[in-house]
Amino acid sequence: YQDVNVALADGFIPDPSGQCVSAAAEGLPAEWGGMGIHYLNMARLKITAGEPRVNGEGTHTDFLNPGILLYEPQADGSLKLVGVENLVFQKAWAAAGNSSPPKFAGRTWDSMADNPDTEADEAHQFEPHYDQHVWAFRDNPAGVLLPFNPNVSCQYHKM
Repeated sequence: YQDVNVALADGFIPDPSGQCVSAAAEGLPAEWGGMGIHYLNMARLKITAGEPRVNGEGTHTDFLNPGILLYEPQADGSLKLVGVENLVFQKAWAAAGNSSPPKFAGRTWDSMADNPDTEADEAHQFEPHYDQHVWAFRDNPAGVLLPFNPNVSCQYHKM
């Protein structure tokens, strides 16, 4: 998926929000860096609804065939693959018989749910879910499995 056109041909779509995710835009310390633009594989995520929040039945955890690709916008307008991510919906995960969050390489996946008492949308318009990033194509000095990467920028993103 180094070539975004291959990802598109394989069923990935750019995040409909058009957002390039950075820590600063999320109200977090800017030095955490970014995630980039998310490209979603709707079949792997088993998306069932987009309103009022994105919901689905996905429990896909295979990082060799990820549900989400992370691309960094480049100065020339191209996109560079920097990482992958998987996301499972908490209700679907529990319905599949799981009593604890998924783990990868000994790390429990991040739990994401919106807190209606804050201005930020901590779940990024998704229903409660678990997600895990893997910075397979861009070194992350903070850690290969952490959500943000200080070596990823949204500097060249054009909406």
